Amino acid sequence: MATDRYFELIDFSGNVVASGFWSSASRADCLYRSVYKAKPFSQRRLFQGTSEITPFTHLTALDIGDDPTLQVVWLSNSAANYRSHNHAFAAIKANGSVVTWGRAIGGGEQHPPLQHLGGVVQGCGTAGAFAAIKDNGSVATWGHPGMGGDSSSVAELLMTGVVQIVATDTALAAITHYCSAFTWGAWNHGGDPTAVATLLAEGVAQVCGNTGAFAARKSNGSVVTWGDTFSSGISSLIAPLLAKDVVQICATSVNAFAAIKANGSLVTWGSQFFGGDSSKVAPLLTEGAVQVCGTNGACAALLANGSVVTWGDDEVGGDSSKADGSVVTWGCDDYGADQSAVATLLSGVVQICGGEMAFAAIKADGSVVSWGDSRYGGDSSAVASLLTQGVVAIC
Repeated sequence: MATDRYFELIDFSGNVVASGFWSSASRADCLYRSVYKAKPFSQRRLFQGTSEITPFTHLTALDIGDDPTLQVVWLSNSAANYRSHNHAFAAIKANGSVVTWGRAIGGGEQHPPLQHLGGVVQGCGTAGAFAAIKDNGSVATWGHPGMGGDSSSVAELLMTGVVQIVATDTALAAITHYCSAFTWGAWNHGGDPTAVATLLAEGVAQVCGNTGAFAARKSNGSVVTWGDTFSSGISSLIAPLLAKDVVQICATSVNAFAAIKANGSLVTWGSQFFGGDSSKVAPLLTEGAVQVCGTNGACAALLANGSVVTWGDDEVGGDSSKADGSVVTWGCDDYGADQSAVATLLSGVVQICGGEMAFAAIKADGSVVSWGDSRYGGDSSAVASLLTQGVVAIC
């Protein structure tokens, strides 16, 4: 008969992230969910001593003895890997209100109802719409109806229990505290998950999206994909590699995904033109992968030994042979690479969000600086008075 076991999950600062009793018949994904609720939208790993606990580790396998503590290691925020293609920005303030700016067609018009929305804890945007999770687990949407702004088809599901929202360019996916997932928006970019609906009804631990497809990691370590095939919505070619032992997934470029497995190896799929084919560096990706990110067409993996492996289109970052460890910015000035107009303001930055042709940065004092094409959110002067303090997130 299964018994309950007591655990304390503590981070490096000594903070108790979560504690309580869990059934010994459970897998460690229940611990991961508790950590997620304590710090939503975060990437994290759990360790007992030097041994990593994966979401599918059986709790009976953990020898707690007289010490019930487990170590929580925070990784870079999952939202940081998402590159918005929106023509507008939405800022969430500490008081739960929302401020929007940019192209009205992309949801950037500052509608009076939004100023009084209140209770917002997370936001996410497609190329033309936004969705906001409130502190009661309900979701509000606005913007282009065909790009996720119209959520009437799933209205009842959005009334409560939603803990995270992710996006493709024209569709949105919601994860509930029941570990199920559902979508709405453009059917051909992930808005219609009919083919995999039964697999998304339970056990969903993580979902991410690129421009046209979604990928979901389940608590048993398997991966489910759906959406546009060019954007790698069908991963059947590498299905055996994604059937078990996956501990993290991410959208590495506009049309590719990557999965880190429990042994530290990396699996990639999607368009070969956008980083989906990592065969040229495959011998370097058999172990030690801890983080993956990408540009529109190239990818980079950080390994446990501190080295970086890159692949994909050389013109957009796939060739790192000249890297010397310094940090620089580059690209097309018209797309936000030239930040000279606000350079003196870009100190104390704690978060940066990129849109289609503009950037917005949150500073430590809660204010926001934006730059890039004024039509796509680079000019936030119309709402400047609302962005001087209290901003905690931008999408």
